[in-house]
Amino acid sequence: MTQKKPIIGITPSHNTENNDTSLRPTYPKAIAAAGGLPILLPLECSDEDIKQFMDVCDGFLFTGGPDINPFLFGEDTHLKCGNISAARDHLEFRLLSAAMDAGKPIFGICRGVQVLNVGLGGSLYQDIPSQTEREFPIAHQQPFYYNIPCHRVNIVPNTLLASICQDETQIAVNSSHHQCVHIPAPGLVVSAVAPDGIIEAVEKPDYPNFFLGVQWHPEYLWDRDEAAMGLFQAFVDACK
Repeated sequence: MTQKKPIIGITPSHNTENNDTSLRPTYPKAIAAAGGLPILLPLECSDEDIKQFMDVCDGFLFTGGPDINPFLFGEDTHLKCGNISAARDHLEFRLLSAAMDAGKPIFGICRGVQVLNVGLGGSLYQDIPSQTEREFPIAHQQPFYYNIPCHRVNIVPNTLLASICQDETQIAVNSSHHQCVHIPAPGLVVSAVAPDGIIEAVEKPDYPNFFLGVQWHPEYLWDRDEAAMGLFQAFVDACK
């Protein structure tokens, strides 16, 4: 009998202009390549629906997307803050809470790492260029396509991320963001930092299962990069 693949619930993109939901194919392709069965979650669902998703799904992937409403981390809106999706915020923060209560494996990418941090009580830089001073401003919104890395990150030893990256101290990543983790939430530890000091990954060492967020986009690199594939493989394996 063939072993059933773990079902991974993936959060949707939301076009606020026409209210369409969608998903870049890179995410489900990466999950499938790692042995998971990806499903796209609906943007609008009741608390009862979310409870049922906890029964159906073995893990949850929080994807990239627009900025998070700054009110959710106690700040007024910065001049350089981008568009938000109130519907996505409403879905994802309830989903995160329910998934943590259920002890489900959780993986956040780009916006996803920011959701994990804000959901647990941390804050964000609403705009890296105008809120941080950096001697060498790294291109966190890279000028070329995402299947090519644009900067490196330094990995903190003795972390989940370090073990996934086979104890490499530095890996090359791609980048498409203007916000990032500012103050990590209580219980989260920083597991990767860019050379300019920007936090690139956080994880929760006391969580009973996989809990990791990365600021880069491994879904564009997994088919040619060992560390990127390792992230999806470790996540899907934790969902089995």
